[in-house]
Amino acid sequence: MASRPEEFARYRQKMNERILSVDNQVVRRFFALDKHTYADSEHLSAQTKELLGLVASLVLRCDDCVSYHLAQSRKQGLSPAQIFEAMSVGLVVGGSIVIPHLRRAMDFLDQLESDEATADTPCGDHAGDSG
Repeated sequence: MASRPEEFARYRQKMNERILSVDNQVVRRFFALDKHTYADSEHLSAQTKELLGLVASLVLRCDDCVSYHLAQSRKQGLSPAQIFEAMSVGLVVGGSIVIPHLRRAMDFLDQLESDEATADTPCGDHAGDSG
């Protein structure tokens, strides 16, 4: 059975491919803009941008967005402590209404960590996977 992060990534990729299969320039441009927004730039690193996206997503209470930015933050090499620090900023900015989303975010982050630990174990189900 796939983990929540694996299922999330699989569904996101499947639906993005479906959305981009429609001939619509506005949607394609938005997706391209989004991709370029989170890339390293002269002024901000991709890591910083992912943390900004994570905080904004918590404040906006978008669980899918939070999950995406958590996964991207880990891929960018951010530690759980760095990620949690950013989420604490989101809590202060957003207030107590963010707490349910913070709970789900912590659960997702824990599952990401568990998946990473399994992938690093030679005898795990994911041994030999390239990512």
